[in-house]
Amino acid sequence: MLIGCPTEIKPQEFRVGLRPDAAREAILRGHKVLVQTGAGLGAGYTDEDYVEAGAEIAPDARTVFDRADMIVKVKEPQAPERAMLRQGQILFTYLHLAPDPDQTRDLLDSGVTSIAYETVTDARGGLPLLAPMSEVAGRLAPQAGSWALQKANGGEGVLLGGVPGVRPANVVIIGGGVVGTAAARVAVGMGANVTIMDRSIPRLSYLDDVFLGQLTTQFATAAATAELLPTADMVIGAVLVPGAAAPKLVTREQLSIMKPGAVLVDVAIDQGGCFETSRPTTHQDPIYEVDGIVHYCVANMPGAVPRTSTQALGNATMPFLLALADKGWQQAIRDDAHLRAGLSTHEGKLTSAPVGAALGIDSIAADSLL
Repeated sequence: MLIGCPTEIKPQEFRVGLRPDAAREAILRGHKVLVQTGAGLGAGYTDEDYVEAGAEIAPDARTVFDRADMIVKVKEPQAPERAMLRQGQILFTYLHLAPDPDQTRDLLDSGVTSIAYETVTDARGGLPLLAPMSEVAGRLAPQAGSWALQKANGGEGVLLGGVPGVRPANVVIIGGGVVGTAAARVAVGMGANVTIMDRSIPRLSYLDDVFLGQLTTQFATAAATAELLPTADMVIGAVLVPGAAAPKLVTREQLSIMKPGAVLVDVAIDQGGCFETSRPTTHQDPIYEVDGIVHYCVANMPGAVPRTSTQALGNATMPFLLALADKGWQQAIRDDAHLRAGLSTHEGKLTSAPVGAALGIDSIAADSLL
């Protein structure tokens, strides 16, 4: 199989979908690898690194898309990339289709067989290809939020950890999964007063044990959220419904009960965001203000640390990538129900029920394609 890796073109996205060592692994198994020139530079990998691994360097994205049997990326394909996809080709990347009808329709129209990183599962019910980026985004969230809290950025001018004699900031984290736990670890480490909310009692018990009383756990209800908002200096949205649009947990009306200059950090923005006033932003222009509340809604937060993110993502994706290359998509998903959960589109058919429900599009079961 010819595996192609184009340069990411989403604004301020410096990660790369294929590391040189993954290219070498594929080549040792008898596959060919085609990498667009400069694709790895943002993550610290040169064209020479790929050539040494045995890959071929392509002069442009068109060459990669035209020749490759499988396209490996990081972020969802942008409109110019979607126009180059074709039936019979495999696309393996993050997709986040539920809040993106244009992308969904383009993928269906192209006929491409797309497999979404974020819905591949594991035996424990986890999302192994989403987890490493969730870890990165979660750890970045309090850092980004603390920057947004600075007065020069429109924030209320509060230091997250306070100083002796001055209370620390109040941080509310909605969602106690991978993102929320990672965010809590950093926020607690920075000295903030942290409350983490979730609807799973076992998860709250786990967090209480892990953090040894360094944070407050709160069962998540709309009333509990409303009670915490007036004293919150930062709210981190870390809620995930796999494959589906994120629920809206803070309304625009509720911004009026928050402190002027408080910060909302929406880590769920890839899935449409969990605050009613959220809209995607970029690293170049990361924040905006609504009713006096600063919003940080960068849609590719891990792209801020592309070297770490590329390494972490590559560790998780490599086994699945090699399985798809070795077996072809159909045999690979037949052998692995967890990879099958990632199948999103095939030859104009939608195979993700949550996406279909979110966008009002009929879907079929992936099993029916085997």
